[in-house]
Amino acid sequence: MRAATVDDIDQLQALEVEAGQAFADWGMPEIAAHAPPSAAEFQTYIDLGQAWVTLALTPDCAERIAGFVLVDRVDGCAHIEQLSVHPNYKGQRLGAGLIDWVAHWAVTQRLTALTLTTFVQPPWNAPYYQRCGFRALTAAQQTPGLTDLRAHEAELGLDAWPRVCMRRELSSTQR
Repeated sequence: MRAATVDDIDQLQALEVEAGQAFADWGMPEIAAHAPPSAAEFQTYIDLGQAWVTLALTPDCAERIAGFVLVDRVDGCAHIEQLSVHPNYKGQRLGAGLIDWVAHWAVTQRLTALTLTTFVQPPWNAPYYQRCGFRALTAAQQTPGLTDLRAHEAELGLDAWPRVCMRRELSSTQR
């Protein structure tokens, strides 16, 4: 695990495209066709120190980026804006490792919880995050920032499929 750098941006965009292809197989081709974050968007997260990558070895023992996470601050929480793992590394707990890395970072920043928004159905979305300690929030439990994010997602057409806000508390022993 390490901080993402400007030199990683092309790889991050390519990884996001490959990871997104799983949505086509799930009957969500519009999501699979969605463009990855722009270089400028990645640059913003990198400049803020809120983008991390996890590395894996290729068969020829070279390191490659196997996953990444982008994090915002929303209402006193670390909000996971994007978490992607290359399909070749599925099932190796790289996503869980990235989430745990963000949790550690959030504690150092004195943030109270992790949040995210995600699709309800694909097993690598809400069901996966639930296994990682997140719980679904009702509309009444959403903070104003999460409500604004959901409204923006609806404007982008993401509500064509059910979505949910989720939260994982950071334990008092972590803080």
